[in-house]
Amino acid sequence: MKRRDDSAAAAGSRRGRFVGPLLAANVAVLGITVTLLTVASLRSVQRANADRVMDQRTAVARAAVSTETGRYRTLLQAVAAGAGTNARFDRTDFAAITAPLDTADLLGAISVAFVVATGPDDIGRAQATWRARGAEGLSLRAHAGAPEHYFSIFGRALHGGTPSSSGIDVAASSEATAALVEARRTGQPTVSDTYILLRDRGLPPRQQQLSFAFVAPVYTPGAQPVFQGWMVLGLRGQDFLGGVLSTASQNQLDGELLATNGDGRRVRVAAYSVRGSRDLIRQATFPVANRQWTLVTSADSAFLPGARSSLPTTVLLGGLALTLMLAVLVHVLANGRSKARWQVQVATAELRTAEAESRRQAGLLGAIMNSLGDGVGVVDGNGEFLLHNPAAKALLGVDDKVRGPGEWQSHYGLFLPDGRTPFPLEEMPLVRALQGESSDGVEMMVRNAERPDGILISVDGRPLDESAGQPGAVAVFHDITELRRYETDLSVFAGVVAHDLKAPLAVVRGHCETAADELAEADDSAEVAGAIRALERITLAADRMAAQIDTLLAYTTSKDAPLRRETVALGSLVDDVILGRSGPRRPGDAPPPDFYVGPLPDIYADPGMLRHVLDNLIGNALKYVPKGRSARVDVTAGQAGPGWCRIEIADRGIGIPDEDKPDIFESFHRARTAAGYAGTGLGLAICRRIVERHGGQIGVGDNPGGGTRFHFTMPLAAGVLEITPLPQPTLDSVS
Repeated sequence: MKRRDDSAAAAGSRRGRFVGPLLAANVAVLGITVTLLTVASLRSVQRANADRVMDQRTAVARAAVSTETGRYRTLLQAVAAGAGTNARFDRTDFAAITAPLDTADLLGAISVAFVVATGPDDIGRAQATWRARGAEGLSLRAHAGAPEHYFSIFGRALHGGTPSSSGIDVAASSEATAALVEARRTGQPTVSDTYILLRDRGLPPRQQQLSFAFVAPVYTPGAQPVFQGWMVLGLRGQDFLGGVLSTASQNQLDGELLATNGDGRRVRVAAYSVRGSRDLIRQATFPVANRQWTLVTSADSAFLPGARSSLPTTVLLGGLALTLMLAVLVHVLANGRSKARWQVQVATAELRTAEAESRRQAGLLGAIMNSLGDGVGVVDGNGEFLLHNPAAKALLGVDDKVRGPGEWQSHYGLFLPDGRTPFPLEEMPLVRALQGESSDGVEMMVRNAERPDGILISVDGRPLDESAGQPGAVAVFHDITELRRYETDLSVFAGVVAHDLKAPLAVVRGHCETAADELAEADDSAEVAGAIRALERITLAADRMAAQIDTLLAYTTSKDAPLRRETVALGSLVDDVILGRSGPRRPGDAPPPDFYVGPLPDIYADPGMLRHVLDNLIGNALKYVPKGRSARVDVTAGQAGPGWCRIEIADRGIGIPDEDKPDIFESFHRARTAAGYAGTGLGLAICRRIVERHGGQIGVGDNPGGGTRFHFTMPLAAGVLEITPLPQPTLDSVS
């Protein structure tokens, strides 16, 4: 019995070993099938796109060839009509009426000639006649055996070639002769069968091209027109087709031009080749004068724009990779049946999700740009817009059809925040980004026909990342109109709050001073002395309360109050702050502070906010000094990179412990060494807010010899290129 159970267990174990591979194989087949079907569907869509693009390109190429041949025929017909207006047509007339052909950009055209017909017995008389009309040195060389001769009398070279020799008998070419005869018979322009031009037959075989000639008969006007001869335009087929197709196909189509001769044969006139294989072929037939020409085009779908992408390959590789991972996972987990089933379901769901996600990738990128609430604009290296998302168009109010940066201000109506001064071109964020300079928070007013009241926007500009494959710039637009209104309302509110809160304190302080003055005249007693001390404590408390109100208002408005930047003379502002801090001295005060102010440049900042930073840092340098020791404050400045100034304020006070330095600029944080000194813990937080709103940075370090050295950066004023370097701190300078 046990042996039978062992045999069943062994059989079950053997069956279990096949479950994993069988499930893995099924999953692999399913995944590969789904992947291949998806890839096949994508390939079918790509093939349809390739056929559509090929049809469009072929239509353009056919239209280009047909239009060019029609233009040649029309020009030659016009020249023939001009020649027919003068019964005594001579060399001067020929030169005048063919001169415009030099600038007509006739691709492949090598010469235009005036041809006349004469019988075998009239050659001498014809030669004398045309010599009299200006054909100097004309020598008519007849083709032997021709019943009628066709001589080139006048000629003009085109495209820098050499003019054809006068006196050549065109009867030597049967193709040209047939075209002349047909044109005289019908009175209409004709085109010859393909042949090698008489002037090219002396060239090496590799340089010879199959060519053709446009022929237009010349008649004198009148009731009974008189035939004068022919205007003949010779074209080299390869040069003609190559010139037309290189422009029309944008180097993406092969071309083969076939001409149907008079005997019904189709002869290849010329061919034009580009890179790649030939998996798309089209054919188009069109009339040229009295002939039918055929243009055969072919192309490699891989090089047609929009016809092929890497999406099928990506889906194939991704699907195969996911299928392999899933099959391995099923095989590994096959021993746990319920767990294996759950893993298969999860993996299959992930595979389907991945496949669905890959189909949505193309539309997702465009949807993201269209859904952004902020405006985004992208320009190329020439300043022409590549992209404006809907939010940007809504902010600017007008479309982006402008040629370059020079027209942006007038087209969009861009002004400085004052709404009157046109925004300088060189200061525009996109222009600065094209020069490799990033910018943030540049404010400008947009006012145009669609935005008559104007809106205030903030613009961030960045150079386009190198991964884009071309130079350019990108800008992000934010509508800050409501923000600025809020900031203005906040400033008004802060002023009202400051007045309403400080007014009662001023009344309390005034009453205390009045009471103190009256008590000063009373008789000395313990009660009077106690009352005077109480009044002094009330006055000090009112002063502290007023200072706290000022600090809290400054902390609130330093984040949201509008920046009103202008050129500030930093030296004058520092002197003014020091003067305000150097009030009248009283008996018992500490020794007077020692100030050193180095050369200071002009900077571009909000003067009120900058004054608050300087007043706070200089005030701290004067306040946090050991008792009985005079304060020493050094204010210096130096270069901090292109367009930036580094300002340092050093003292020799109590210093800041290293463990407090990382948090010293946080709100309500006070160093351990500041115990016993008045303060709210907001002063340095306010300084950081103000400096960072100007785009700068603030920091703190130790001053050699004792004390603290604060530093912060501010933008230099326009026109300030270099400033005196910061002096190196020494023990002598702080002792």
